[in-house]
Amino acid sequence: MKKIIVIVLVFIFGGLCLGNSNDSWPILKHYDLEHTSKIRLPLGGIGTGTVSLTGRGELRDWEIMNQPAKGFVGTPEGNRAPFFAIFTKSGNKIATKGLMGPIEYFKYESMEGRGKNNHGLPRFRECSFDAAYPFGIVNLTDPNMDIDVRIKGFNPLIPGDEEASGLPVAVLRYEVKNNSDKNMEVSVCGSMENYIGIDGRKYTRDWKWDVIPTGAKNNKNEFRESDNLRGIFMYSDGVDKTVEQWGTIALTTPDKGEISYRTSVSQGGWCGGLLDFWDDFSTDGLLTEKKFTGGNTPRASLALKKNIPAGETREFTFYLTWHFPNRIAWATETVGNYYTTLYKDAWDAAEKIAPQIKPLEKKTVEFVKAFCESDLPLEVKEAALFNLSTLRSQTCFRTEDGRFFGWEGIMDMTGSCRGSCTHVWNYELATHFVFGNLAKMMREVEFNQATSDNGLMSFRVGLPLEKEATNWKIAAADGQMGTIMKMYNDWQLSGDDEMLKNLWPNVKKALAFAWIEGGWDGDIDGVMEGCQHNTMDVEYFGPNPQMQFWYLGALRAAGEMAEYLGEDRFAKNCNALFSQGSKWTEENLFNGEYFKQIIQIVKSSDEIADGLMAGMGAADLSNPDFQLGNGCLIDQLVGQYMAHICGLGYLGNKEQIKKSLQSIMKYNYRSSAYEHFNNMRSYFLGDEAALLMASYPYDRPKSPFSYFSEVMTGFEYTAAIGMLYEGLTEDGLKCIKNIRDRYDGEKRSPFNEAECGNHYSRAMASWASIIALTGFEYSAVEKSMLFDQLKGKYFWSTGYAYGTAEFSSGSFGKEKVELKVLGGEIELNTFGLRKFGKIEFRKNLKIKAGDVKMISVKNNDNNIGKRVIFVFDESIK
Repeated sequence: MKKIIVIVLVFIFGGLCLGNSNDSWPILKHYDLEHTSKIRLPLGGIGTGTVSLTGRGELRDWEIMNQPAKGFVGTPEGNRAPFFAIFTKSGNKIATKGLMGPIEYFKYESMEGRGKNNHGLPRFRECSFDAAYPFGIVNLTDPNMDIDVRIKGFNPLIPGDEEASGLPVAVLRYEVKNNSDKNMEVSVCGSMENYIGIDGRKYTRDWKWDVIPTGAKNNKNEFRESDNLRGIFMYSDGVDKTVEQWGTIALTTPDKGEISYRTSVSQGGWCGGLLDFWDDFSTDGLLTEKKFTGGNTPRASLALKKNIPAGETREFTFYLTWHFPNRIAWATETVGNYYTTLYKDAWDAAEKIAPQIKPLEKKTVEFVKAFCESDLPLEVKEAALFNLSTLRSQTCFRTEDGRFFGWEGIMDMTGSCRGSCTHVWNYELATHFVFGNLAKMMREVEFNQATSDNGLMSFRVGLPLEKEATNWKIAAADGQMGTIMKMYNDWQLSGDDEMLKNLWPNVKKALAFAWIEGGWDGDIDGVMEGCQHNTMDVEYFGPNPQMQFWYLGALRAAGEMAEYLGEDRFAKNCNALFSQGSKWTEENLFNGEYFKQIIQIVKSSDEIADGLMAGMGAADLSNPDFQLGNGCLIDQLVGQYMAHICGLGYLGNKEQIKKSLQSIMKYNYRSSAYEHFNNMRSYFLGDEAALLMASYPYDRPKSPFSYFSEVMTGFEYTAAIGMLYEGLTEDGLKCIKNIRDRYDGEKRSPFNEAECGNHYSRAMASWASIIALTGFEYSAVEKSMLFDQLKGKYFWSTGYAYGTAEFSSGSFGKEKVELKVLGGEIELNTFGLRKFGKIEFRKNLKIKAGDVKMISVKNNDNNIGKRVIFVFDESIK
C-alpha cells in the first residue's frame, strides 16, 4: 500500500509568537552569600574590554585600557576605589550606605586595616547574586534599612549581531524598593577617580612597599548634559595620546530626576577627601561641586535623586562608557580598536549608545529567555551561556579594520599566548554558532593571511598582518587540520560560496602540506606519522589518535568541499586517503580499550621538514621525551567531536569510539584530588571531581607529554560531548556538572574558566553540548535543518540566525514541531527529525525573525530510521 505523508505548515507573522512580552530579566543560576565572593561578571562588548560586576556589588577588574587587569580598580587598594552609594530619607530616618554586600572574612586581616577596597564604607548585611549571562543581579538587603536594592548589570548580547554585541558600555541599573509606609527620598551616587593613563602595569612603591599605580598626568573631569544624557566626561591633558592607556571615560545617566555632581574632591590630608564627600552626600543625597585643587586623578561623582512612594520601586540607571583607541596586543606597532572608529570619544559613545539600550535589552532578554527555557540540563545551559563571557574579555579583540583575533587566554596583567592560536581555538564552537561573521574572519586570516605559498600555516598569526602575518613560521598538525574542518563548518553554516571559492586554493595547500617530504604524512597513506607539533606544546613522533582523527576529519571535509567545487580528482584522492587512514587507525591504534600512540623514532632532524618543530619538545630524537605513548588521552577523539558537529559522520569504527570514551571515564576520572599527584598546574583541588588529561593504566613513559597530570575544562568538555554523542549521557553530564561545580562563585568565578590564563578560549567548546544533546545540524548550503527526535522546547542557533524548536506528539501518530526564528532568517529546502528522515519541500521556505512554522508530521513505525520524502500540501496556507 502506497503511503503518503503530509506536512502542515502555518505561518504566524510579526510579534504574535515572539514569546512572553514581559521584559523582566531571566535567571538561570542563583548564588547565595557564601557563593558570591569570587563572582566577576564582565560588563562590556566584544572587543571593547570590560569592567566586572562582583557578586557583592562592587566594580573590579577595570580592563578597558587594552590590557588585562585582574583585581585592578584604578587606584591603590583601600578607600579610593570606585563605588556606588545610596542615601535614603523617610520621615526623620536618614541612612547612607555603600551599595555592596558584606566584606568577606578572609579580607579582614591586613597589616594596616586596608585589606578590602572601600573597607570603611557602611555596607548591606545580606547579599545574593542571580545570573543568566550577560545579565547579573546583586540582591542587597539589610534589617536596618527600609529598602531592598537590586543592582542589575548587563551589556547587549544578541546572536549573529556582533555590532550590537560590541558596545563599549556597562549598563548599571539600581532598582530600589521602598519597604516603608512613608514616602522616601532616595539618591544613588557613582563615584570614581579619573585614572586615565593607569592600567596597573606600571607602579612605584611607598615606604610600606605598597603598590602605587602610576601613569596619570593632568587628568580632568567635566560635567556635561544633552537632550538624552547628563554626566561627567573624564579626559586627560597630560597622558601621551599614543599609548594604550590614553583615552576617555564617561559616567552618565539617561534618567530624569534631580542631578548633582562633583568633578573633584577636597584635597584634605588623612583621607579628608572621602570624609568631605561622605558628609556632603549623607546630608541630603545631593552633592556640592568642589573647585579643582590639583592632583592627577580627580574624583568624579554623579548623584541621581528621586522620590519613591511607599511600597513602590524606582530604577536609577547609569552608563559607564569608554574609548581607548591604541591597542597594540602582540603587534610590533599599534593596530587599534574597531569600536573606537565608531565614536569620537566616550561621551560620543554614550550619546550614540543610549538610544539603543532599550531595544537591544529587549532583544537580549528575548535571546536569553529562549535559551534558559530550553529543556536541557542546568549544567549544560550554564556551561554554554556563561562561557560566552570570554568573547567579551580581553582574550578577544577586533583591530581597527574590524578583523577578529584572540589570545589563548589572558594572564592577570597581560595576554597569554598570542596569535589566535589554531590548536587552541580549534576546540571552541561558540563563535561559529553564535557570531558566525567573527568565525569567518578567523578563517580568512588563517588561510589568506597566515598560510604561506607552500601551505605552511603559522599557527600563531602575527600583527600587523601586512608585515607580520606569517612570521611565526611554525605549523601545528592539529591546528592546521582543525582549521580545514572549521572552514567546512563555517561554509555550511553561512552558505557563503564566495568565501569558499576565495579561500579554497589555500585550503588545498594547507592540506597538501601534510604530504610534503618529511611532513606529517610524507608517504601519503592517510596516516599521520611525522613530527607533529600540537596543543600539548610538544612534538609527537609517530601515529596517535589526537592528530590522526583531526587529519581524517580534514580529509573528509576537504573531500566534500572539493566535490562541491567540481574538483573531482582532488575529492577522490581525499576520500581514498580517508578510507585508507580510517581502516589503518582501526587496525593499529586501538588497543582494545582506547586509541594509543605508536612512537616512531626519527634518526635525524634532517628527516623533518622545515617548520614542523617549535623547539619545545624532545631534545633527543632517538629517545623522544614528552610523548603520549600508551596513555589514555582525554581528547583522543577531538577530530571525531568536530566531525559530529560538522555533520561529517564517523571517522573511525563506531564501537571503538564508544569504547574509548568509556575508557576515558574509567581511567581518567577522579572523584577528588586528595590521592592525585600533579607536578604541573592545578585546576582541581580537594574534593573536586574532574577528568585528567591522560592516564596510564599500563605503562607510562618516564617523561610523558607536559600536561598529562593536569585538568583543563576545554578538554573535559570535548570528552564529555563525545560521550553525549555516543549515548553515554549520564557520564557526559556528570563531567560537565563537575566543571561547573568547580566554578561555583565560592572557589572560582562562574565567568572565568582558566587554562593557560583567565577566560580561556578552549572552554567555549562547552557550546557544543547544546548541539550534541539536540542533534542539531544546519546547512545553509543545502538549506537543511535536522534535529534528533525530541520532546520539549530547545534553543538553536546558526551564527547568523537563532530561535527555538518545540517538539510534541499529536494525535493519530503525528509528531509536531513549532519552529520559531527570533533573529536573522533561514531558508529551508529540507527539515528533518532523525527518526523520520528529511522532509523535502517543493518550494524553499524563507523564515524571518518573528515568524513561526507549525509542522505536523504523520508516520508509522515501519518507516522509523528510513529516509522519507514528505509531500507538502500547497493548499494549506
